[in-house]
Amino acid sequence: MSKALKDFIKETVSVVVIAFILAMLLRTYVIEGRIIPTGSMLPTLQLQDRVMVNKFIYYFKEPQRGDIIVFRPPEAINAKEDYIKRVIGLPGEKVEMKNGRVYINDKPLKEPYLYEPLDYEYGPVWVPEDSFLVLGDNRNHSFDSHMWNAWLTRDHIKGKAFMVYWPINHIHLLERGVSFDEDTGN
Repeated sequence: MSKALKDFIKETVSVVVIAFILAMLLRTYVIEGRIIPTGSMLPTLQLQDRVMVNKFIYYFKEPQRGDIIVFRPPEAINAKEDYIKRVIGLPGEKVEMKNGRVYINDKPLKEPYLYEPLDYEYGPVWVPEDSFLVLGDNRNHSFDSHMWNAWLTRDHIKGKAFMVYWPINHIHLLERGVSFDEDTGN
């Protein structure tokens, strides 16, 4: 084997090894693709959509109401797969679901992304410190905080889903989209 061929093989192997290591570091600590396995986030996320998850954002800031997050479910759930839901209740807040809506500290939320109005009542409950209440956008068909009898703690959050990247005709950024409904007179 010639020296030139040996040098070429050595360089090629080095590039492949370095690329693999960088890809693993990025996937572990920075960004990761995920496939949506259920309809709990319809209509925002469709079955088999692929989303990009920012895994380092919550080292620098706290989750905000409306963020779509990937997390390890509370131990009480006894689930092996990660979940994806929307943050609704923040630490220290009173949350109640009635009249087809979610109320935070007695103020109704405006949630234009919902599949349909709520058909159940829940609460009032107070979200403990370092915990979050998360709900699917397909509220009536989502296994989420209102059914768990457990709280999602901060240490279970793996990252924030920020965009759908597949299928191509469904590419878009994921927005919070939630606000308080000031027009209700409540």
